[in-house]
Amino acid sequence: MDCISDQVDLRDLYGEIHTLAAHKVMPKLDRHCRRFIELSPFLVLATADAQGRADASPRGDAPGFVVVLDDTTLLLPDRPGNNRVDSYSNVVANPGVGLIFFVPGIEETLRVNGKARVTNDPALLQRGQAQGKTPKAGLVVAIEQAFFHCAKALKRAHLWDATRHIERRSFPSLGLIIAEETGMISAEEADARIAENYRTGMY
Repeated sequence: MDCISDQVDLRDLYGEIHTLAAHKVMPKLDRHCRRFIELSPFLVLATADAQGRADASPRGDAPGFVVVLDDTTLLLPDRPGNNRVDSYSNVVANPGVGLIFFVPGIEETLRVNGKARVTNDPALLQRGQAQGKTPKAGLVVAIEQAFFHCAKALKRAHLWDATRHIERRSFPSLGLIIAEETGMISAEEADARIAENYRTGMY
């Protein structure tokens, strides 16, 4: 298999970066970035451990759940989960993070890159409360880059087109998948636990 492992060869393959694409990257948020984050109920958080093994994790809540502390700092509050804390473990070892913010109905996305730290500061975390509950921890992200990404990927995917959505019953339930992959529980029990967790463990 032919592979490219040299930056010069990679640039030779693709040519020079478009001038606008090179200049759109900002070291801080502007008013458009701030507004997009206020509207966003969902993002993907990318991290890597000390060995460079990457992970991407979905995060979501009511629009604006990510708190803009200032033009160069974000607070991403944690929400109850399964206690794997993969992202937090990675950040402790390697602070580099990447975030992609989505807004339903808008096909462009916002990319934010920077360095993060895990905080358990009660005063700070109060700003990330949901349903009257203060999170155990959160990520404070020091922004190094912020820029909007064009809509080509979402347009190709027809992501917000409801006519392209599959019937949920056409794909196995999460309980069935977990049952088959772990062999530790029945599909029925797993689905019941998941349903109960969705009902009671959101916050």
